[in-house]
Amino acid sequence: MIVKNISTEGPGTIEDFLVHNNMHYTIIDLARHAIDSAVGYDTLVMLGGPMSVNEEYEYPYLTHEMKLAEQFMKEDKKVLGVCLGAQLMAKTLGAKVYPGPEKEIGWYNIKLKDAGLKDLRMAHLAPEKKNCKVFQLHGETFDIPQGAERLAMSDLYPNQAFRYGNNAYAFQFHIEVSKQMIFDWLANEPVDMTKIEQETEAYYEDYAARADSFYKAFFKKKGIGE
Repeated sequence: MIVKNISTEGPGTIEDFLVHNNMHYTIIDLARHAIDSAVGYDTLVMLGGPMSVNEEYEYPYLTHEMKLAEQFMKEDKKVLGVCLGAQLMAKTLGAKVYPGPEKEIGWYNIKLKDAGLKDLRMAHLAPEKKNCKVFQLHGETFDIPQGAERLAMSDLYPNQAFRYGNNAYAFQFHIEVSKQMIFDWLANEPVDMTKIEQETEAYYEDYAARADSFYKAFFKKKGIGE
């Protein structure tokens, strides 16, 4: 099950991977439709959005989404939260979500922490155990929930990714972007588009390959240590 918080965000390369590998999936746009039932689903993907997780009064479906995430995590089913989805996971698990020091918009380095390097799925994003480029578009951050392991950090945001249990992953960065998504999202942002285009040409193909490698490890049926 893939959950969208706004029609314009995703699923991007996540859907490309699922289609290419003939894997069944359902997309639900919460701005238009409610989730009737999660029965029969073994994986939950929660995508991004421009709203804050703390704006539940304006976007009441966020509350239902967090309850869904809680259900999946309690049952140790697979969960992948991207950007807002990651923040929803953090809040669901009792951690604070709040504005960061400044926005991260564009290509930034993240560094995998020891837990990230030991995680056989997460390590696909940094196969040489070095800093790796990821695409960012966010202004809020989260604390690491109790019981979760911090997997990655950046210079501005010490909490870029965490894992909860064996199968729930929260990524502050946008692993799912296509080139066109990057250009569409940043068209109205106060950024140097020439620089963004140059960096995207330089970094994107490698990033997409690393994302695909993570998807293969995450969506396969076996457990984290296999």
